[in-house]
Amino acid sequence: MQDARILIMDDEAQERSRIESFLKQKGYEVTALASVSGAMTAMQRERYDVFLTDCNIPGVDALQTSGEARKINPDMAVIIMTSFGTIETAVKAIRAGAYDYLPKPIDLEQLVVLIGRISERQNLLRENAQLREQLVERYKFDEIASTSHAMEEVMNLVGRVAASNATVLLRGESGTGKELIAKAIHYHSPRASRPLIKVNCAALPETLLESELFGHEKGAFTGATSRRIGRFEAADTGTLFLDEIGDIPPSVQVKLLRVLQEKEFERIGGNETIKVDVRLVAATNRDLEKAMKDGSFREDLYYRLNVVAVVLPPLRERKEDIPALMEHFLRKYGRENKKNIAGVTAETRDLLMRYSYPGNVRELENIIERAVVLTKGETITSADIPLHLKSGESEEKICVAKRDGSLTDTLDTVERGIIMEALKSAGGVQTRAAEKLGISERVLRYKLKKFKIKEQ
Repeated sequence: MQDARILIMDDEAQERSRIESFLKQKGYEVTALASVSGAMTAMQRERYDVFLTDCNIPGVDALQTSGEARKINPDMAVIIMTSFGTIETAVKAIRAGAYDYLPKPIDLEQLVVLIGRISERQNLLRENAQLREQLVERYKFDEIASTSHAMEEVMNLVGRVAASNATVLLRGESGTGKELIAKAIHYHSPRASRPLIKVNCAALPETLLESELFGHEKGAFTGATSRRIGRFEAADTGTLFLDEIGDIPPSVQVKLLRVLQEKEFERIGGNETIKVDVRLVAATNRDLEKAMKDGSFREDLYYRLNVVAVVLPPLRERKEDIPALMEHFLRKYGRENKKNIAGVTAETRDLLMRYSYPGNVRELENIIERAVVLTKGETITSADIPLHLKSGESEEKICVAKRDGSLTDTLDTVERGIIMEALKSAGGVQTRAAEKLGISERVLRYKLKKFKIKEQ
């Protein structure tokens, strides 16, 4: 049985009956009516996921009907059925909030595909509604484990900017917690009840990134078998988090700049201008100033993004946060693995405090998770800690260059060792290794080539 509940309004009895019978055969719960008054009464009595309405009923204003339906149930998707000469009206209805339109006679299989997409959307909305309160609680500012003065200043700034609609640029090394801060901003903003959509710009090739962000029309390119709604449309009235913004190609930068300036865009292959109300939070670990100088990042886009800059310090510069973070991760992974972890030994604590954490908070989290999984007792010991932490080599090499080598060479040596350790612990799987290191898979491949590490 299908989950979606469907209301049909069509004064053509034969077509209405045809659609109703087909959808019921597919397992949908369907109500089919001939009049606006009957449809409105049904909506007030019952909750429907989809409203399928003819826009050519004599004496009926399709725009008004669609608007009234959405007032009754804002989450209900409206599909307009069009006859010859009414497509313009349908397009206007979509601009006013309808989900899509289909020409009559209705292609029933196409209708089922469309309802399937709507069902997925509705399920996500319901899940979001259920999780939203949990998320708000989870991303309370005082729940972000930190005691350092540096992070106190960061959180004070984040708290002030969250209530605004200002574009925020989060800067910092990989693993410093930029995504966590982005979520905290959203869930403490007036948009908290609306969608938070995330896109990792480095994870998508140029050919897919534009479609992912802005969507495409059917037939726009090979493989575009149907219309696709992009992330900007999905995030309308909410927040869009663009992670690794420094990796977007110049062709996409141009279109992104326009959205930020004009609040509008067109889908790939489409002529319709789509207006959106989206709060943008971007993040990067790249030196954007350097990227501007070498021409890989647009200067005008940089200034549009850099309205409020939040710089997250690396963990090695705020080591006073390590104990609080350790306790937080011990509780988290203790619960997940059904283990009662009392804490860590003094020796282990010293090792964790001395380490430099090139992967920052994410690396510390991975270390604690590994330790919780591997420990045989209730206390984490040095035996549960990766070998490169126990050597003490990394900390020394980062703080003091070797007498016969440059600091850059020394850091490269340390980084190479950490990458090899991550690959080993990930069983040679690059995706998992990249996650452990807090970098994208693309960056990992670059570093494998740079350090001449044989791919597993």
